[in-house]
Amino acid sequence: MRTRAIALAIMAVAVGAFAGSLLAPRPTGAVSKELVQLQEDVTQLLQGQQSLRSTIDSNNASMRTLIQQSLDSVSAMNVQMSNLQKSVGEATANDSSKIDGMATQTQGVSDNLQDVQARVGKLATQMNDLQGTLQSIDGRLAGGASPSLAPATSPAGPGPSSNSNSPSDPAPASNPPPSRSLSGMPGIASDTLYQNALRDFTTGKYDLAHQEFSDYVKNFGSTDLASNAQFYLGEISYAQGEYRDAVTQYNTVLNNYPQSYKQAASLLKKGLAELELGMKATGARDLKEVVRRFPGTDESRRASAKLKELGVAPTSKSAPR
Repeated sequence: MRTRAIALAIMAVAVGAFAGSLLAPRPTGAVSKELVQLQEDVTQLLQGQQSLRSTIDSNNASMRTLIQQSLDSVSAMNVQMSNLQKSVGEATANDSSKIDGMATQTQGVSDNLQDVQARVGKLATQMNDLQGTLQSIDGRLAGGASPSLAPATSPAGPGPSSNSNSPSDPAPASNPPPSRSLSGMPGIASDTLYQNALRDFTTGKYDLAHQEFSDYVKNFGSTDLASNAQFYLGEISYAQGEYRDAVTQYNTVLNNYPQSYKQAASLLKKGLAELELGMKATGARDLKEVVRRFPGTDESRRASAKLKELGVAPTSKSAPR
């Protein structure tokens, strides 16, 4: 027990000595050395901070310069894009005008071809009638001249009055077929009127062409080209921005000339005129009808393109009629 107390006392003395050494003040030289080292560290830290701040300021200046250059480049690109869009718009407008002009000229050529075909068909009919007349005359001559001459000689005997009628009697017998064929085709005046009207239309003389086409429809409404003339009355109104009158003219073609070559074109342009009037539903319906009734035609392709532009799906399958 005593030994244990001695051990505890010795341990307490050792701990007290250790604690005293810890609490005892350090020598003055050691403290000064640590202060100097601390000051040097603080100085280096301040220098590093200053250097970092200079670097950051330099980087910020560079970034501001780059950003300003980028903004200038973007502004220049915007100006260039605006100019490019303007140029593209002008080019598109010019191309559209050229395309419309070419379409009008092509339409005129097509109508001229139809006119020529109609004339050739009528000439062929005339030739057939004339050939039949000649064959009839040849048959009469081959059968014997005396029977055909007997009526001519017998009236000549009574007196001068019958003699004056004898030259006019055979003429009606030989001339009726040609006169009937001539009465069935348009005269030269109608052809000239139509060609003049078509020429004035293609050269932009719309007022004069309107008068000429109106005269043609009024005076030659039963000819093959009457539906063409009626269609061009609608085209003139469409070109002059009179879309409501254009719809009326196209409807006249559709209703009065069901066999006309201009049925597809009239229905297409009627739909386009209705769209110009703001009648989207009616115009889209007529364009769908073009696709349904005239598949594979140029009018059908134009109607499909316009429907696609409007965001309307064209109806390509023909419904039972």
